[in-house]
Amino acid sequence: MTKTLSVNLGSSTLKWRLFEMPDEKQVASGLVDFFDNTKAKITVKYGDKKAERTFDEKLSLKDAITILMDELRRLKLVKDLHEIAGVGHRVVAGGEVFKESVVITKDVLKQIDDLDVFAPLHNHVEVGGIELFRQLMPWTTQVAVFDSAFHQTMPEENYLYGIPYDFHEKYGARKYGAHGTSVRYVSKHAAKVLQRPLEDLRLIVMHLGAGSSITAVSKGKSLDTSMGFTPLDGLIMNTRSGQVDASLVTYLIKKLNLKNADEMLNILNNESGLLGISGFSDDQRELKKLVSTNPRARLALNMFANRVVKFVGSYIALMDGVDALIFTGGVGENSFEMREQIMSHFGYVGATIDKTKNESGNKEIDVSAADAKVKTLVVPTNEELMIARDVYKRLL
Repeated sequence: MTKTLSVNLGSSTLKWRLFEMPDEKQVASGLVDFFDNTKAKITVKYGDKKAERTFDEKLSLKDAITILMDELRRLKLVKDLHEIAGVGHRVVAGGEVFKESVVITKDVLKQIDDLDVFAPLHNHVEVGGIELFRQLMPWTTQVAVFDSAFHQTMPEENYLYGIPYDFHEKYGARKYGAHGTSVRYVSKHAAKVLQRPLEDLRLIVMHLGAGSSITAVSKGKSLDTSMGFTPLDGLIMNTRSGQVDASLVTYLIKKLNLKNADEMLNILNNESGLLGISGFSDDQRELKKLVSTNPRARLALNMFANRVVKFVGSYIALMDGVDALIFTGGVGENSFEMREQIMSHFGYVGATIDKTKNESGNKEIDVSAADAKVKTLVVPTNEELMIARDVYKRLL
């Protein structure tokens, strides 16, 4: 058996899972939370057990990773860190440079950092984490698994913008998308649930969470996706605006007397979306509690569902129909209310859901009505397992 570690590093959290390959047995999983704030918490789940440690001090990323490695040994999840042969890292943006997962070298690391412009909230942070893992575990094979790689199969008419073609050739101005690792896992798993070859299916994957995207998957490949040049584009999200007219952006820069475009990008990335519309929260769970008394809470949720419906409808048209609609991500997997609101629009294609199934609370379930012509599935994503698979392939 070979142990591999899958790492998903965000701006304030580090999610991870430890696997035994090739059996794909999950040994443990966990989260390092708020390592850049005054308090930090490390959680490790293994079997039916759970271990937690809280620190009343600021932890650096290096501290967090070092303590995590100590926890793996203390809990006897590994006898020695050398048992871990490979570490896979989720990287958001691979641009046109990386069309598949790659073993990380010094040159690859520099290329990932140079692609930071395509995911300004992610790539640079991920590079910092990769460098630390390489320092702390130099014997391991480190692999970068790119969210954007799955979308490299999109045809030109779907990924190009209506701007001078030279801008694409010279500056890489095009749609790249994100959540590709999640969509790749979910679409493959959905094919197994449907007991049909992936190559025969037209799927629409709705990855709905803090970051949200819709992807049309045709014959196992990404045909189109809602996120664009960066993950800012597409749907309204927790704090991201989604689609905005470029002229409105320049108009607001002037009206708000902003110093530069970066200040406007900060507003669009961190102060908009559900937070900006509601005025008080970016969490759909909090918004749901107040829909009957707060019109802006209801408006925020309605706008979220509205954008999902528009993208799904356009992708049904693009693929000349659809075989299954799939919900995944934190909201997609857990909010039966949002699923019901979205699916109320697709009876015209035969995609109807069973209310009792939808509200059952089951994490993985076919919520389709008995007479539905188009299946509706809830499939929990497992990006970490997909990362582990890619790492193991590169260890062989």
